[in-house]
Amino acid sequence: MVITGGAGQLGRAFTDALIEAGAKIAVIDQVPVEERADVLSITCDITDRSELERALSRIESRWRTPYGLVNAAAIDSPPNAPPEENGPFETYPEASFDRIIDVNVKGTFLCCQVFGGAMAKQGSGSIVNIASIYGMVSPDQSLYQYRRDRGEVFFKPAAYATSKSALYNLTRYLAAYWGPKGVRVNTLTLGGVYNNQDPAFLERYETKVPLGRMADSSEYTGVVQFLLSDAASYVTGANIVADGGFTAL
Repeated sequence: MVITGGAGQLGRAFTDALIEAGAKIAVIDQVPVEERADVLSITCDITDRSELERALSRIESRWRTPYGLVNAAAIDSPPNAPPEENGPFETYPEASFDRIIDVNVKGTFLCCQVFGGAMAKQGSGSIVNIASIYGMVSPDQSLYQYRRDRGEVFFKPAAYATSKSALYNLTRYLAAYWGPKGVRVNTLTLGGVYNNQDPAFLERYETKVPLGRMADSSEYTGVVQFLLSDAASYVTGANIVADGGFTAL
């Protein structure tokens, strides 16, 4: 299995859960992770196809052509980014938009080309593209009103939402394209994950979630295991939503 962004909060949870299920994992990230008998750490820029091809060669030399790919690598403008990064849409920097689209969309596209293409040649495989509720619905700017009340200029930017929305049709395209080759491709849409967020944000966010809380990273791992397994052998081109009910309202 290959997990991009495997050094991140969700990537680590996916890695641990899949190893527990008996998988061997190649973790692709710009930050190395500890290598073990069942973990191969590959430092790689997912926007560079040549680096991804070298990563595939390393994986095949150590094990074999991977069966599964989880595209979890993604970037966003962090809450503490410079004001222009989280300012009004009208002045959002073009360079910031390009950088997020480059990683979140082009990076996923290239990983599917390289690893998914190898799966298609072997006649089997499963790809899970990690999306977000903000790819399905617009960011609710009222969630961040507490920051504006403090005198800050803050709006959730458009680039991340745009990038995650793009994954849905990439997934559908590949599901149709690779279906005859035995490669399944699905999207997993996630809600917010608890990571010591500002209490004012948590209070606002959790009132919008029917389950009344943010998710723990471990609560998404079962869906990833399902989509990668033979239990999902007839599931492709789908979008599984795990958001505590956020998009149901």
